[in-house]
Amino acid sequence: MSTIGAKRTSGHGAKAKIYIELEHRRELLGGRDMHGRSGQPVKARRKGEARKARRAQGTTPGLQEQVVALTRELKESREEQTATSEVLKIISSSPGELKPVFDAILENATRICEAKFGNLFLYADNSFRIAAQKNAPPAYAERWRQRPILVVGDNPHNPLDRLAASKSVVDMPDLMAEQGYIERDPRFVALVESAGARTHLAVPMLKDSELVGAISIFRQDVCPFTSKQIELVQNFASQAVIAIENARLLSDLNKLNQQLEQRVADQVSEIERMSRLRRFLPPQVADLIVASGTEKQLESHRREITALFCDLRGFTGFSESSDPEDVMALLREYHAAIGEIIHKYGGTLERYAGDGVMAVFNDPIPVDNPALQAVLMAIDMRAAIGELIEKWRKLGHDIGFGIGIAHGFATLGTIGFEGRFDYAAIGTVSNVASRLCDEAKPGQILISPRVLMVVEKNIAVEAVGDFELKGIRRPLTAYNVLAAKAAN
Repeated sequence: MSTIGAKRTSGHGAKAKIYIELEHRRELLGGRDMHGRSGQPVKARRKGEARKARRAQGTTPGLQEQVVALTRELKESREEQTATSEVLKIISSSPGELKPVFDAILENATRICEAKFGNLFLYADNSFRIAAQKNAPPAYAERWRQRPILVVGDNPHNPLDRLAASKSVVDMPDLMAEQGYIERDPRFVALVESAGARTHLAVPMLKDSELVGAISIFRQDVCPFTSKQIELVQNFASQAVIAIENARLLSDLNKLNQQLEQRVADQVSEIERMSRLRRFLPPQVADLIVASGTEKQLESHRREITALFCDLRGFTGFSESSDPEDVMALLREYHAAIGEIIHKYGGTLERYAGDGVMAVFNDPIPVDNPALQAVLMAIDMRAAIGELIEKWRKLGHDIGFGIGIAHGFATLGTIGFEGRFDYAAIGTVSNVASRLCDEAKPGQILISPRVLMVVEKNIAVEAVGDFELKGIRRPLTAYNVLAAKAAN
């Protein structure tokens, strides 16, 4: 029990004094002196204090409610930040993998917004395809498993149709109050009665105003989603779009890398191909074949060509009596001079065989008047090798140079095996050119009658007689090229 004892006293200064003693369970809890000021009655002072106490008691519940509300908001804010951070970590740790991102987004959206279940859809080609589900009722989940794609139509009752048309949030506080349920739309009725959904929120996933998907969450009681919860789901939708865009960019990057790798492989292949072609074709011819994208010209075929064969007179004796290093040095000079002139005139190098060199014209690239081109090249060769012969003679080497040229049909194409191919001309025309070269004296260019018929207007020649050529049944008249005639 509490007892209050009051005692009025008087003393020097004539001031009123109240002693209030509080006793609980026979213990003195405390005391307070109150002195009246300017002779104010104690009753009046008590009434004022009582009014203050009542006002304080009236404000305490309001403060408590504010504290509770702020605490709840702080908790929700922390949950949202944690969820957002979790989703962003999954996006960064799973580049190109959308399934874990979608699962995390949907799990957090349903949990924080206190929804019972939810779906995440991707949108393309006027259709929604389910990409993730959370806590879906068995019958509802089975229906989506059997039909995972929803083609958007013009049904205003369907939430996804409405979302696709408006590209904005679709908020349905009470599905039973919606026109779709009232009119017994089958999908709507199944959503309410099979899945038990009562409140629905659908939020679009937009990239530059283009619909790429949607997040749908459901409650099984009538409890509208708050504006903060709607805003939260919109944030999750934005994160889903970021993940989709990252996956697209990564896919594009991978495709670009694959294309670059393929391009590098193609270029390496072209370089190897060019290297093979340049072994027996002049650079410009090799470039044309590579540019055409096919080596069909190098397949076996028959064509009319002019064949030129040249070699060094006295080379066998020179090689037998000279050091191998001297022989190789002489061949390098000789081949370099011959090769440069063949490329200059657009001939095709058929083979190197020691000091013997064969070139053909009009294959694989057609040449205007191949016989004339071959004779003009031979004249140039004679002059260039003549300068080398003078140099070699000063070194004590007695060497000459002869050329044979013939015109006719031959079978041409690549021969050899993988890693070592040559371009060859097979036929009588090649044999005739080689045999004429054998008969040519140092400094002579012997041509066949068929070549003469083509070039006699442009080239001065002299007859040198008939020759019995090995492998040729009848004697062949040969002509020596003197020089090119001056243009009129």
